[in-house]
Amino acid sequence: MTGSFSTGKFRIGISACLIGENVRFNAGHKQSSLCHELFDEHFDWVSVCPEVAIGLGIPREPIRLVGDPDHPRVVGTRDAEQDFSIPLRDYGAFMAEQLHDICGYVFMQKSPSCGLERVKVYQSGGRPAVKGGRGAFAEAFTARRPDLPVEEEGRLHDPVLRENFISRVYAYVDWQQVLAQGLTRGALIAFHSRYKYLLMANNPQAYRDIGRLLGTLKRDDDPNEIGARYFSRLMQALRRCASRGTHSNVLQHLSGYLRESLDADDRQELQQLIEQYHRGSVPLVVPMTLFKHHLRNHPDPYLMQQAYLHPHPAKLGLRNAI
Repeated sequence: MTGSFSTGKFRIGISACLIGENVRFNAGHKQSSLCHELFDEHFDWVSVCPEVAIGLGIPREPIRLVGDPDHPRVVGTRDAEQDFSIPLRDYGAFMAEQLHDICGYVFMQKSPSCGLERVKVYQSGGRPAVKGGRGAFAEAFTARRPDLPVEEEGRLHDPVLRENFISRVYAYVDWQQVLAQGLTRGALIAFHSRYKYLLMANNPQAYRDIGRLLGTLKRDDDPNEIGARYFSRLMQALRRCASRGTHSNVLQHLSGYLRESLDADDRQELQQLIEQYHRGSVPLVVPMTLFKHHLRNHPDPYLMQQAYLHPHPAKLGLRNAI
């Protein structure tokens, strides 16, 4: 899949209010222009409103988290005797199984049902705790699907976090396609070979640790058992965002493969652009575009398969802003 993405759309779960459904407590919505304008062409949205799904009406009394931030209860804001904790968590676990074919999930931030982090947890007296909690539905859902790429819509307005999330979505899709064909030892090694430099950019320490994991792979090992461990570690590692420093390091590694093919002027120009990117003078797309130009003129099969060079469709323009 790397470098040549299917024209078909992949399915991503999303909080229903984010796609304009009037499901909020006040019968309104929180439609995300970002998700609509940037991602509609590439993904099919699977909308979920857990509060409506467990039987709460529209409009309805708002709910909130209370108690221990690590294990909060979900209650009505006016009637704290109404406890929705178990229904929301049960529905999260249920939907985690039902939505088996999604490749990511975008949650509504700050929501007592859907927020992933920093949701206010109120204490006696009405003041929120210093430590935030997680929405009950989101917590249960992600516990059942720890490898699934998830993000809050508010965080997607940060270009670095946005690019990181979509990179993880396409890595997840790629892995599912490998599994569908039947995971073999060779397929596992080939997948890791494609993702080595993306992993190096996001998480250099995990790059070394995961490499050692696969280095212990024996011919009689069950590839599905090793593969499950490998992919879980990969997806956790990719959650860390690459920095200008780690991107520059990877670009230096990749440019080394073309050193003998480029003349002195071309090498100097590429190095200057990598240094300008490292200093913050130009976005990542600038040195990346020149590198890809040289790679087209001097093809290298190992480099051309690298997910780092094509982590998502170029049309998304995600690396233009980082």
